Amino acid sequence: MDLKSNEPFWLVKNGIIQTYPSLHQDKTCDILIVGGGITGALIAHQCIAMGKSCILIDKREIVNGSSAATTSMLQYEIDTPLYQLKKLIGEEGAIASYRACNKAIDDIGSIARQIKSKAGFRRKDSLYYAARKKDISWLKEEFMERKSAGFKVNWLSADDIQTGYGLAKTYGGILSRHGASLDAFCFAHELLKYNTKQGLEVFDKTELISVRKNRLHSLVKVSTGATIRTKKIIYCTGYETASVIPEKFVDLLSTFAIVSEVDSVLYQQYKDILIWNTSEPYLYMRTTDDGRFLIGGGDEEFHNPQKRDALITRKSKTLEKSFQKIINKPFFTDFSWAGTFGVTHDGLPYIGEHREFENSYFVCGFGGNGITFSVTAMEMVACWLENRKHPLSEWFKFGR
Repeated sequence: MDLKSNEPFWLVKNGIIQTYPSLHQDKTCDILIVGGGITGALIAHQCIAMGKSCILIDKREIVNGSSAATTSMLQYEIDTPLYQLKKLIGEEGAIASYRACNKAIDDIGSIARQIKSKAGFRRKDSLYYAARKKDISWLKEEFMERKSAGFKVNWLSADDIQTGYGLAKTYGGILSRHGASLDAFCFAHELLKYNTKQGLEVFDKTELISVRKNRLHSLVKVSTGATIRTKKIIYCTGYETASVIPEKFVDLLSTFAIVSEVDSVLYQQYKDILIWNTSEPYLYMRTTDDGRFLIGGGDEEFHNPQKRDALITRKSKTLEKSFQKIINKPFFTDFSWAGTFGVTHDGLPYIGEHREFENSYFVCGFGGNGITFSVTAMEMVACWLENRKHPLSEWFKFGR
């Protein structure tokens, strides 16, 4: 599946950071990771830290799928509001899921320091505002739920938001004191480079073709004709996992994003805040570490890459107009692109084992929290490898 199109900003900004060979000789390892995006890079980091011999493969060039198109907004807020999630899965699971995403932001900061990352990790506040008057009541309920759960939040009136952030067309909102952003494309490359020095082997343009199992190992055949004998397989293939798992568990959507020309004035004003709203589909905004403004949204049901890409020009114009209405300044687009992502019925990821895949584990961090869910998956993978049960397994499992 073509997961992105046009000119994702991160690809152009970073250029070719690192290249890897395809696999042309048979290999043996403890763990095979399938998927070379930010999720695969994080999981590889965990496995190498546990002393496992590890191989990572990707059918594309490394970090050239969805991770090249992500907006990399790191938030503890899940696409399903906390008050709704409590009704869907219960208070314990809902609060635990939110707290896991909250912790994941700190964990990313720690990893960034460990590997001496230059991917622009920056802590930011997060403003979630009501775009419609009818949204005020439930957003205030959401505010109270988050506050009672111990999250650092404040309620801002429309005047507060106008005065503090210069945003028009709002009806109040929640200011959270815990968020961040980074360049996930760069960060994934840094993680892989760091871990290849620790023994990780990485191969791109190497597609998994088949898996044959015996009592002790899985024998994986790849597109180059080589084979990999491995004890465990961890699938980090994101939204493409939907074509592998037999039952339907995720809906695919197309999202659209634009990045402005460098604007030092706007950057200084908004560099410490993530902004998103209650529109359907919701709008989201952040600055980049090189002084630009990024705005995304306009989600549509995904049909095929051709129909998605045909919408880029129109969606870009719509996003520009939305920016002008909210911030009352013109938006000069430098880059525009579309990407494909998945949503689940409860806004939670699917992380865990599947009955159809022996000695295998799936990490599918769907929705707007894909990166933070993938960080949580590092702990979950560690539990799986050590035959322990992670507290979130029940709420993130397949067939829930």
